[in-house]
Formats: sequence, C-alpha cells, structure tokens
Amino acid sequence: MNKTDLINNISTSSGLTKRDVETVLNGFLSEITDALTKGDKVQLIGFGTFETRKRAARTGRNPQTGEEINISESTVPAFKAGNKLKEAVN
Repeated sequence: MNKTDLINNISTSSGLTKRDVETVLNGFLSEITDALTKGDKVQLIGFGTFETRKRAARTGRNPQTGEEINISESTVPAFKAGNKLKEAVN
C-alpha cells in the first residue's frame, strides 16, 4: 500500500474527502518529522513509538574497490511496534 492507497482507504471508511484526509496525513507526518528532528519520541499507545537512534562510527568497505572507508556516526529514525500492532499482525 502506498500513500495514495492509504488516503483512498481512509477516505472511504471515514466519509471524509480525499483532500481532507491528505491534509491530516501530511500534518501527521510533518509533526512526527519535526519531533524526531528535535530528538523527541512520538508514542502512540498500542500502535508503536517513533524515535531516533545513534549509529556509532565504523569502518566499511567500498564494494567496487574493496577500499576501507570511515563511516561517521549518524542519527537514524526508528519505529518500535506496540503490543496491539504486534498481536494484530500475528
């Protein structure tokens, strides 16, 4: 399912217009992005938690040349599924 499919499905099940659903979805995604950028967590009880994690600096290899390269530390977004979501999938 892609974003368009999600908007269509929510619009059909909620009775809202596609434009309204798209506005809400874009706002939701923007708020999660802003919170993660600030280093905050977004916790949706039962669904899951969006957070950031640190990746340590490490040595990697260039796959084309085999040359070792240094990969610097980075911060990456992560999602941890909640219990209700895990149960629904299983």
